[in-house]
Amino acid sequence: MRAVEVKSFGGPEVLAISEVPDPEPGPGEVVVDVAAADVMFLDTRLRSGWGLDFFPVEPPYVPGGAVAGVVSAVGPGVDPDWVGKRVATRTAASGIGGGLPIGGYAERALARADSLDELPTGLDFVRAAALVHDGRTALAVAQRAEPRAGEWVLITAAGGGLGTLLIQLARAAGSRVIAAARGAAKLDLARRLGANEVVDYDESGWADQVLELSGGDGVQVVLDGAGGRIGSDALGALSPGGRFLGYGNAAGGFAEFDTEAAAAQGITVVSLMDLTASVGDWPALGRRAQAEVAADRLEVVVGQTFPLGEAAAAHAAMEARTAVGRTILTV
Repeated sequence: MRAVEVKSFGGPEVLAISEVPDPEPGPGEVVVDVAAADVMFLDTRLRSGWGLDFFPVEPPYVPGGAVAGVVSAVGPGVDPDWVGKRVATRTAASGIGGGLPIGGYAERALARADSLDELPTGLDFVRAAALVHDGRTALAVAQRAEPRAGEWVLITAAGGGLGTLLIQLARAAGSRVIAAARGAAKLDLARRLGANEVVDYDESGWADQVLELSGGDGVQVVLDGAGGRIGSDALGALSPGGRFLGYGNAAGGFAEFDTEAAAAQGITVVSLMDLTASVGDWPALGRRAQAEVAADRLEVVVGQTFPLGEAAAAHAAMEARTAVGRTILTV
């Protein structure tokens, strides 16, 4: 079968199509004929050689931790009725709070039977693949943050797959949303999805703009998908007693700040690890996200799709920060 391999650590050019053996399902596993594979920003970081202490991948390897497609074979102990069903799933090597996001950029991928979600009617493969990670995470973040009617909520990385879902969830809760992103295309998208105000964090003093837009007192909730300096600046726009949820590191590491000073102001800080540990039923959140999208109550923004053989172009777009919403490979 055809698969995209990282031949060596480096830029997008190290991604290449190869012929590799078809996967064989072991006990508790299935083979999925892939129709769509999710491309995460994490994939681009690992390809460059970043994060090996946490994700010990070694070239050559096939990136990608989430796929959607049709089950074509099952391993020992798996109900054969799964064969022929439309599903979305993380790959067998991937996991919540652990594992390796590998195996997905291929014509066929291994998955664990207990991670399969049968797709509801009306949900296509591309949007289903985009939801595998973002759908459940967006609901978990919103559930933990508890945005309330009338509160100001600042969302960083608002033009990405997770941010675009969170804009909608916060607005559905009656909150007033300030969407922070980079560039006109992402800010226009945030407005279309319901953001009350938008700020470009490429502009100096953007956090001061947030304070002004929220009436000078600051926002009550920060949902930080950017991390790095952007996330740290966002904390400065949070009012005393507010809630800060940091779940992203696209700007270069998770946000860093003085936790004692935050606690002194009554600010609740929730990290990605805290969030992961607090969720009791991730599969249920994933199924709920699928149902919301299938019923047109929640919009999945897939800004760009690329054929499997153009994975390098997909990575380049993400690293150039030109990608909007989710990026998906189609097979």
